Amino acid sequence: MDTMKHPSTVGEAEQTVVQATRGLSSTFSALHHRNFRLFWSGQLISLIGTWMQTTGQSWLVLQLTHSAWWLGIVGALQFLPILIFSLFGGVLADRLPKRKVLLATQAVAALIATVLWLLVFTQTIQLWEVLVLALLLGTTNSLDMPTRQSFVVEMVGREDLSNAVALNSSIFNLARIVGPGLAGLIIAWVGEAPLFLFNALSFIPVIIGLAMIDLTKLHAPTRRVQENDKSGGTFKSLTEGLSYTRQTPSIFLIIMTVGLVSLFGINFNVVLPLFADTVLNVGPQGFGFISSAFGIGSLLSALWMAWNHTQPSIRQIILGGLFFSVFELLFAFSHLYVFSLLLIAAVGFTQILFSAMANTTLQTVTPHHLRGRIMGIYLLVFAGTNPIGNLLTGLAASTWGASVALGIGAVLSLLAAITAWLYKKPAEKSFKEFTHRDN
Repeated sequence: MDTMKHPSTVGEAEQTVVQATRGLSSTFSALHHRNFRLFWSGQLISLIGTWMQTTGQSWLVLQLTHSAWWLGIVGALQFLPILIFSLFGGVLADRLPKRKVLLATQAVAALIATVLWLLVFTQTIQLWEVLVLALLLGTTNSLDMPTRQSFVVEMVGREDLSNAVALNSSIFNLARIVGPGLAGLIIAWVGEAPLFLFNALSFIPVIIGLAMIDLTKLHAPTRRVQENDKSGGTFKSLTEGLSYTRQTPSIFLIIMTVGLVSLFGINFNVVLPLFADTVLNVGPQGFGFISSAFGIGSLLSALWMAWNHTQPSIRQIILGGLFFSVFELLFAFSHLYVFSLLLIAAVGFTQILFSAMANTTLQTVTPHHLRGRIMGIYLLVFAGTNPIGNLLTGLAASTWGASVALGIGAVLSLLAAITAWLYKKPAEKSFKEFTHRDN
């Protein structure tokens, strides 16, 4: 016998279905923008190539030198230009047409990958050549990264910014799953050379996507704002960005926390090959799967953020840094392969929570005409500190071993996050004031 459902019950069920549908749709809301779709899809292919090259380069250096110290040197050289030039890259990102800058930087990166492939393919590669190419790539990235970060909001606007940042993180970490796993299998099968060729070819979709972007659909500042921003000199523009950072408590706390956690904690890539080779004894395939496990955790984190679609808070950013440090500390002293895979996945999940929420918050509270400079400062402390961190971690690993080196970094990172928690109130007040003003 059929039973009649109460109208309110039916209404609640329909409302639940509608909310679920809207939630799923909002997970990909930034992709409603054609320009962002072009950019995002091209990046997906390119980033797989990037991670394949990163994995291949690390393994190549380890085979050439059998030294954690040289792994640290190569990592440092690739990020040293970001430390030196990212602030100026941020100024240029506020002054130059971002699409044209990205077309140039992506073309140069493709050329660097091609040269590396030729050297490895012809079996003439030497360590000094790897060092020079790493330095050139880092110099290119010092302009590419702040430009690319600040270009996202121009493609989607502020309303979909957090979703766009999360979706960018999702493809970055999807590539981190696929790229290293494939790289490990390819290295074991035919060696490193094909990885660099694939990376060179993977830049073609990015360049095509950038060329097809419709400039009339960008959320760009007015011409008057652009002209006023170009009226001062480079150092005046740089000083303006630094002053805004120092005088805005929410931005200052985020920058300082990200800088310290990145310096001490987010440099474990330099010792992951050593973990695979000497701590866990799993070889190149195991190294690829360790990197992929990190990527799985990171991807799940990015997708969760895209689905959640809410503005992060100062408290959430700091908690992300705290949990990241704890999981990294546990990974540092794990000698069980399966347990280590779970821990490195947790490290990936919390790192993306921490860095993506910081990225979104900074871009949200920053005026449009300063966004390139603030992102330059963010990238200075997030990626630019890697040379110092890589050198310290590589030196510590060569002296005390990979586990102790990573454990020391995790403890220092944890102390930085705890300090940020103790001094978070002025930053929270500053962020609330901006939120009320923006609304």
